[in-house]
Amino acid sequence: MSTRTNPTPTASARGFLLVVLAALCWGTSGVCADVVARRTGLDPLDIAWHRMAVGAAVLLAAHLAVRRRAGAPALLPRAARGRLLLVGAGLATYQCAYFAAVPAAGVSIATLVALGLAPLLVAVGTTVLGHGRPDRATTTALGVALAGLVLLVGVSAGGDAGDAVLLGALSAAGCAIAYAGVVIASAGVPDGVPTTTAGFVIGAVLLTGVALVAGLDLTGDPVSLALLLYLGTVPSALAYGLFFAGVRVVPAAVASIVTLLEPLTATALATVLLGERLSPAALAGGALMLGAVMALYLRRMGDSNSRGLAPNPLSKRAP
Repeated sequence: MSTRTNPTPTASARGFLLVVLAALCWGTSGVCADVVARRTGLDPLDIAWHRMAVGAAVLLAAHLAVRRRAGAPALLPRAARGRLLLVGAGLATYQCAYFAAVPAAGVSIATLVALGLAPLLVAVGTTVLGHGRPDRATTTALGVALAGLVLLVGVSAGGDAGDAVLLGALSAAGCAIAYAGVVIASAGVPDGVPTTTAGFVIGAVLLTGVALVAGLDLTGDPVSLALLLYLGTVPSALAYGLFFAGVRVVPAAVASIVTLLEPLTATALATVLLGERLSPAALAGGALMLGAVMALYLRRMGDSNSRGLAPNPLSKRAP
């Protein structure tokens, strides 16, 4: 990873704004998918395919335009190609699991569970794969997050739609596992490789095969088509571009905390546009989960600075 130069105040403010805009864009995904599903009856696999296909097309077009100016890339080692395959498969699974969780548990719970658990699973997974044990900070953060998860899901599942909420929460947990796998797999990809573009293209190809076998459904509804194009363009291609541009000049801890705007945005939009309501106890559970993530990142940032290391600011997001 290249050394970060000291940014000017103007550059820092612009980078902070870019990260905020990226998080806000990501937070609109669940509401858009829910509206499409209600209007068209498209299932989670159909919606995931549309997002991956549109996102892959936009990212690939942008990459090819840059590549013409930069020249041909070097051939990737076999291990890197294998990791990119895992990234693509993980991204495809992530999308399907998330869009399955939204109609079952609601946008708020699906997003809070997926984005609250995933970074903690990444921390635990990287430690275990490094043949170590999670440190006390990671274990404590995971315990607090799980307590928040029980409070969030347990209270929300106490109503008439309890079984659906539990199934949705399980789907969101599967989304978090896929997310963590993507982040861990992408860590071994060499610098300079367009991991996001490759992951979306591979994921789109894999999902195309699965969707065709399952019976891919399309829609002619203009509003839904516009939302599907939006899903693939803004929360996918554009948001990642904004985020990666912003983290070049924004400290890692700041970027990690700012991206917590994503579940907060999703919850706010679901409340205003879809009429979702979380009880105070459920909101407290969600706050515990996000607080655990924030505390862990601040702790990791402090440990890295004390050892003179530069933490990876991109570990919060899947490539």
